[in-house]
Amino acid sequence: MTQIPVAMPPATLNVLSVASEMYPLIKTGGLGDVVGSLPAALMPYGIRTHTLLPGYPSVMKGLTERRIVKQFENVLGYAVTLWEGVARGRSLFVVDVAALYDRPGNPYGSPTGQDWPDNGIRYAVLARVGAFIAQGCLEHWRPAVVQTHDWQGALVAAYLHYDGVEAPPVSHVIHNLAFQGIFPRETLETYGLPSTAFALEGLEFHGQISFLKAGLLFANSLTAVSPTYAEEIQTPEYGMGLDGLLRTRSAALSGILNGLDLKEWDPLTDPAVTFPYAVGDTVGRRANKRVFQAEFGLPQKAETFLLGLVSRLTTQKGVDILAEIVPRLFEWDVQLAIVGVGDREIMHSLAELQSRYPHQLACHLNYSEILGHKLHSAVDASLIPSRFEPCGLTQMHALRYGSVPIAARVGGLSDTIVDANSAAISEGVANGILFAPTNSETLLGAVRRAYTLFQQKSVWARLQRNGALHDVSWEGKAADYAKLFRELAGCSSSYKAPHDEIAPRRGDVLKRPVRTLRRVQPARMPPGGSRSTGPESLKRTGTHA
Repeated sequence: MTQIPVAMPPATLNVLSVASEMYPLIKTGGLGDVVGSLPAALMPYGIRTHTLLPGYPSVMKGLTERRIVKQFENVLGYAVTLWEGVARGRSLFVVDVAALYDRPGNPYGSPTGQDWPDNGIRYAVLARVGAFIAQGCLEHWRPAVVQTHDWQGALVAAYLHYDGVEAPPVSHVIHNLAFQGIFPRETLETYGLPSTAFALEGLEFHGQISFLKAGLLFANSLTAVSPTYAEEIQTPEYGMGLDGLLRTRSAALSGILNGLDLKEWDPLTDPAVTFPYAVGDTVGRRANKRVFQAEFGLPQKAETFLLGLVSRLTTQKGVDILAEIVPRLFEWDVQLAIVGVGDREIMHSLAELQSRYPHQLACHLNYSEILGHKLHSAVDASLIPSRFEPCGLTQMHALRYGSVPIAARVGGLSDTIVDANSAAISEGVANGILFAPTNSETLLGAVRRAYTLFQQKSVWARLQRNGALHDVSWEGKAADYAKLFRELAGCSSSYKAPHDEIAPRRGDVLKRPVRTLRRVQPARMPPGGSRSTGPESLKRTGTHA
């Protein structure tokens, strides 16, 4: 009898994920969603993740089965208690320093919206503890790979580099290049880094220091959160002054799309959905529109084209452009519902517009996870007019819930949305509306196209169904991360988990070679490489995520 070979599950690989937020404990945006959902998606591939988080009040409150695993007398001037525990099924290490993390507001700023002035030391302590764990300070657990996220975790790679001791490889995730963790050069030694780190081939950036640059320089691999964004950030337009460095590291840079936790985003079981419906059921979701209109104080009209926007209300997200076109938008039979918080000027502008158009515009100018779910289950189309969008989860939420995305053709939006041009409609593959470049006229034109298609009920229903069928899960994407981690750790990556599939339009994100050295030499910056700048209105080098 012929024996059929059976793929054996891979050996367990421990990964330490260092991040500043993780849903459902603490979240300000997509970073928290990804850090919270990726560990479970990696488990079928033999990857066991421990996430290192700051001890914010919500994190300490949510930590169960906890125990102290290490006491540090002095980490950059602070006594640190390191806890291990579980939160909602996620394995955590928590850096407990009440003086740094036990505060009101969001992770990065006060309730009044101002960045905490000591954000540098807050996240340097987090990264320094992450580096200690990587170097083996715990007797019972040590990672084979360290994954760091955005500027808040980026110093881990710098500490491992300058310490010069044996350590696991680091994979740094670029969620948003605009947030670079910029601090005065005088603070360098406060963060426990040598004076030699203030150099072009170190953390120096325009006369200051950049935490993010440390990760881009010293991590063994770099992943952007979409294939298109990985290409964009190597250009002056989107590189935020770091495109030269990223071009020198292009061999280590790849793009992997984010995914959704489909249990969290299921309109049939979602408690935020008033009338539950199955994914792809375009008829079953209709009742939610009338309820939503009533809840937001809008006339209950089924034939009115109901647009929605769930977003940070910032110029990056293009909300200022949307505000510009509202008067012309409302010349049609259109309603607009907005959920989000952000720049005060934009919020003031929206509030003023709402007073002028109370029967067409409704704004909830605050963050609400529940209203975000509710909106996607009710609106006809979701607006995403971003000037740049590393990955974007909003369009995935919209696709999953049957709201047709109207989005700028940038970053991850390009990787997930198939524009409803005549050819794509004819072939039956369209699932949204894309426009470029991002400005008020192209946005208005995109909404006009969508408004016309909305009148063609069968075409619109097909767009909705196509969106629901699009793979927005972690399937495939998690496999790419698992393959990357095993290559970095020097392990075989031939194993495939059950039901492993390639997500539509995902591409081969691992086509480039990946460095697997334990320590990497800093990339040499080309003359002027770190001096190119993106549009000044978009360049954000502060600390807020």
